Amino acid sequence: MKLFVGLGNPGAKYAGHRHNIGFMAVDRIAADHGFGPWRSKFQGSVSEGRLGSEKILLLKPETFMNLSGNSVAAAMRFYKLEPSDVTVFHDELDLAPGKCRVKTGGGHAGHNGLRSLHARIGADYTRVRLGIGHPGHKDRVAAYVLHDFAKADRDWLDDLLRGLSDGAPELAAGDSGRFMNAVAMRTAPPRSSKAPEPAGKGPRKTQTQAVAEPQAPDTRGPLQKLIDKFR
Repeated sequence: MKLFVGLGNPGAKYAGHRHNIGFMAVDRIAADHGFGPWRSKFQGSVSEGRLGSEKILLLKPETFMNLSGNSVAAAMRFYKLEPSDVTVFHDELDLAPGKCRVKTGGGHAGHNGLRSLHARIGADYTRVRLGIGHPGHKDRVAAYVLHDFAKADRDWLDDLLRGLSDGAPELAAGDSGRFMNAVAMRTAPPRSSKAPEPAGKGPRKTQTQAVAEPQAPDTRGPLQKLIDKFR
């Protein structure tokens, strides 16, 4: 079994916050891949299902962010899991909005949810870092992350969540490269080299097709025309 953890804060008040993008990620995976109903367990909400050949437990800790490790540690003890079985989805200030990176190990960079996880289970778990951008000054960080995504963020956020869900089976199988490719296909799809046609128009014409060049008037007499015809 693998444990996929989304970090966030419980309750409707926080549901749309940037800090809750981890909750949003596992919610999308559960909905798209036919997971079971959410139920209360391990000081959080859990949903069970499969991604490819892997049995997966999705977990949303309801301890609030700074105690997330308590919930994760409880689930790990019950299922006898190692940190290498755990993947955590969380918001990342140091990545541009819509960017995604996968990392195993390392520091918590001041993220309260990761700090709690480090204290309870160590650092050797996998993180899926979900970029939300930075407000520009450290004094504005708290208000920024504990605030709803802006309307202008909705398109890239939806693309990112769809990409995470598309690639979830590859992530469960341990193939982070294929997972990242699936995310990229949603967030940065390849562009056709052919220029798009204007809306409501037929095939785009070249200049020679679209513009008839003007012709000089024919001033030749009948005899000259006859001579020129047989040249």
